[in-house]
Amino acid sequence: MAVPARISIVTIGVQDVARSVRFYEKLGWQRCASSMKEIAWFRTADSYLGIFGWKDLAEDAQLFEPTRGSFGGITLAINVESADIVDAALDQAVAAGGSLLKPGTDLPFGYGGYFADPDGHAWEVCWNRDFPFGPDGRIVID
Repeated sequence: MAVPARISIVTIGVQDVARSVRFYEKLGWQRCASSMKEIAWFRTADSYLGIFGWKDLAEDAQLFEPTRGSFGGITLAINVESADIVDAALDQAVAAGGSLLKPGTDLPFGYGGYFADPDGHAWEVCWNRDFPFGPDGRIVID
């Protein structure tokens, strides 16, 4: 059996779950009802974002002496339908309590920038002219 090629949930470890929930709610993201009180879930276009205590998440993954540097080796991306939406999304993230890492910038393939949530998780907001949106709301990468 092959491991299915899908990402169902991305869970990020945070220092203060309530603070992070407020941040993502200020972005306008829809929080899901769940019986799990220690983790908050947000619905995205094709998966879910989990917000979980950083130490609890590390322990769940059996990482018993984790350290947190300034960059964890991943970024999360939000593709949007136009370059104008990039700047508006970056502005909204900063207004919600995030920080601007990279302002909207012309790129060879489109336009994009980065913000960080209150725990420093890097999010790219990007319009890529070569990644159109399909009828299901997902980008199409050939």
